[in-house]
Amino acid sequence: MIAALLSLYVIWGSTYYAMRVALQVLPPYLMGAPRFLIAGTLLFVVLRVRGATTPKPREWLAAGAIGTLLLVIGNGFVGLAERSVDSGTAATLVATMPLWLAAFGWLFGERPRPTEVLGLAFGFAGIVVLNGGGGFSLHGFDGLAILLSPVAWSLGSLWSRRLALPAGLMNTACQMILGGLIMFVVAAARGEQLSGPIRGATVAALGYLIVFGSLIAFSAYGFLLRATRPLIATSYAYVNPLVALGIGAALGGERLSARKLGACALTVLGVLVVTLSRHSAASARPAAAAR
Repeated sequence: MIAALLSLYVIWGSTYYAMRVALQVLPPYLMGAPRFLIAGTLLFVVLRVRGATTPKPREWLAAGAIGTLLLVIGNGFVGLAERSVDSGTAATLVATMPLWLAAFGWLFGERPRPTEVLGLAFGFAGIVVLNGGGGFSLHGFDGLAILLSPVAWSLGSLWSRRLALPAGLMNTACQMILGGLIMFVVAAARGEQLSGPIRGATVAALGYLIVFGSLIAFSAYGFLLRATRPLIATSYAYVNPLVALGIGAALGGERLSARKLGACALTVLGVLVVTLSRHSAASARPAAAAR
């Protein structure tokens, strides 16, 4: 369990820098398409060899819809944004996904607890701080893309609860296969082309994203969801921005400004408050029913 947690903390936090390296040659969707198609195909073959059943057509359709939101839009917009937004800033904004989940729940009639409102205020204050300077602006396309990325992730997560999806890791495999195929279509529609010759760093970064970012980390996350509480399994959201900031500064020469660190602290605090509040409410309901 400790190894699985550490893999999520380090791997998913480091994928933002790996994407920046790959983006030096590969455009956003030509980078994401082979990543998810290869990872999804490998996972699908392994699951079939181990006896997993082939999903039904309606399950494939549902997985494709969720994969579009999570991968084509959610991850694809991160790639679009990281052409100019540094990896630490991207990770900080993507970490707001639980805040958007809580906000959409509010819109759908779920009355928020006072502590959730406080967490939302902290988290979105982090976005305001980032937007105040340091080369990041929500008025630019890249800034808008990285802001919409966690919105798409949260919408996909909410919608997935209402769809008949494949069971277990087969769901992840189908989402990656279909998401990768759709990314190839998007890349063709955008007219994406390589910006230079494929280098060793490009191959290494893409291989890292396929093997570690998609296969190992997703498997570790699935294991944690089955073996422990969601509060622990999703704790990577508090750590990934810090890891991304550190790796971006150490390997990519990204500047660690006071504004960036302050925004990261506000975002992590907001996500932590919202998650703890929801966990407390979920734990209180069975106790109240028992009484």
